[in-house]
Amino acid sequence: MRYPPHILEEIRARLPASSVVGRRVQLKKAGREWRGLSPFNAEKTPSFYVNDQKQFYHCFSSSKHGDIFTFLMETEGLSFPEAVERLASEAGVSLPAPTEDNRATEQKRAGAIEVMEMAARWFEERLRSGQGSEARTYLERRGLKDETQRAFRLGYAPNERYALRDHLAGQGVDKALMVELGLLAGGEDVSVPYDYFRDRVMFPITDTRGRVVAFGGRALSKEVRAKYLNSPETPLFHKGRTLYNLHGARKAAHERGSIIAVEGYVDVIAMTLAGHPETVAPLGTALTEEQLALLWRHADEPILCFDGDKAGQRAAFRALDIALPALEPGRSLRIALLPGGQDPDDLLRSGGPGAIDQVLQAALPLSELLWRRALESGPVDTPERRAGLTQTLRATVATIRDETVKRYYRDDIEERLRSLSPRGARAAGPGPGPKGQGRRFTRPGEPVSPRITGSPSASMTASAGFSGAAPVREAVIAGTLLVHPEMLAEFGDEVAELDFEDPDARALLSVLVACAAEDGQTNADLLQSRITRAGLGEAAERILALARSRDRITLSPHADPQQRGDALRQAMILHRQAGALHSELREARQAFEDDPTDAGWAWLCEVKARLETVIAAEAEADKPVSNDSTAA
Repeated sequence: MRYPPHILEEIRARLPASSVVGRRVQLKKAGREWRGLSPFNAEKTPSFYVNDQKQFYHCFSSSKHGDIFTFLMETEGLSFPEAVERLASEAGVSLPAPTEDNRATEQKRAGAIEVMEMAARWFEERLRSGQGSEARTYLERRGLKDETQRAFRLGYAPNERYALRDHLAGQGVDKALMVELGLLAGGEDVSVPYDYFRDRVMFPITDTRGRVVAFGGRALSKEVRAKYLNSPETPLFHKGRTLYNLHGARKAAHERGSIIAVEGYVDVIAMTLAGHPETVAPLGTALTEEQLALLWRHADEPILCFDGDKAGQRAAFRALDIALPALEPGRSLRIALLPGGQDPDDLLRSGGPGAIDQVLQAALPLSELLWRRALESGPVDTPERRAGLTQTLRATVATIRDETVKRYYRDDIEERLRSLSPRGARAAGPGPGPKGQGRRFTRPGEPVSPRITGSPSASMTASAGFSGAAPVREAVIAGTLLVHPEMLAEFGDEVAELDFEDPDARALLSVLVACAAEDGQTNADLLQSRITRAGLGEAAERILALARSRDRITLSPHADPQQRGDALRQAMILHRQAGALHSELREARQAFEDDPTDAGWAWLCEVKARLETVIAAEAEADKPVSNDSTAA
């Protein structure tokens, strides 16, 4: 076999079927599946379905069925190796070199999985033996009765250094393989490898096919430094790509169209006992991008349920940062926060399944978590702090890759920022609503209180605007064309669209545009005649003097055509940019005067900063020059 099954499974896990098929077929969400017109037959009514959870497509019109590999083979005529190689490249999966050793490698992997299954059965047996009495007492005290223990295949690792090693060695398992699979602790500084797990309740970790690939162990002794211990990374187990109980949760997740992620093994079991078998957990680390992708394969809006302590809050914030860049239309997360100091197991025992349901129903949208985190970072009781809040939020939203989602997040944030002003807060009402009205991070049932008490200074608007360099810029544009009217043949259409503020420059612009509209009428003598008849002679002299104070080289009759063309083009670009920004600045200033919110102040500051950038670029491009031999 050229490509081992685990390699193909890894590729499927990283590439949802809808993403591969969707490149060729326009798919629309249909319940828990995707639907589109058949790529195999012409049809008007969609009969082609794709299921990401089961990783297959089915075409009712042609009866064709398969996975992402067969889809490329059917639609593009690729061979199986070609399809595997292309999709492996997209998924970032390294393929083994096609050698005679591949079969031996796959056989070794199958043998490794068999060894892990042997270890799992042995741990289960130890739990039910006399050695496991203390572990059974611990589990029963946490409400995990025998039926639950068997359903999750819980076990016990005895407090002995060589118990598992000797058992597996008796079954013919090589010690080096035990070390490689993380069952024994070994290394250069370990003369005799010993059992990795000792005196711990054992939780088998399975892959998506239900095969044991690793273990998690909960220490029974309080003196042990590591309360929970996971298997190390092995050829079978990659912590950041695995979710505890995903195999067991898949059926329920598909039926309910939802999936829940909690923080620990016992939390998963507690949620299952509370009526939520669609629950999984990362393995003692922050949620990774790969784990998030696994969750999204089973639901469009997974719920992340975090403990109600500071660590749980930090975990929620880390998940937010992981998720934001990958958001897509219709695909997000919700965050459920447990009452302070409790995890799902505590809540189930104290409040029953109803308490769990209440927390899940109160799960926050991701946008709400983003807002609350921003407010948690510190007070926003001054204009500067609120401007800082605005800057931080806009930078965070900018990390979203999908432009549509980014736009809606930006709109949501701007609306929330407007609510920070006293007027906005009064209009929004006193209660905690979906827009968060500037409140600190709270959990269900916890009281909230506003943080914004001051109002923006009335002098804010006075500093929002400033006088720009429009008159000089307009003079340079008009003066260049007065001296070089032949340039109207190339730039006449662009000049006609310019909007000048200076009345003299605006009047001269009208004459120039009229000349450009008449073929062959752009010579200097005729232009001068028109200017004189219009009574604009003095205006032209003033404009030319102002322009030459900035750029005498371009205004010289002998200026290089390429140089003066570039200068005119640059001046018009800067003029359009500055004009748009000045218009936006006036709009922002008027909006702030009508409703002096801190979001409005932040808008003023942002527009002013952009305008200053344009003016700085203009100053660099149009620095005054001294008299030289080419000056007129």
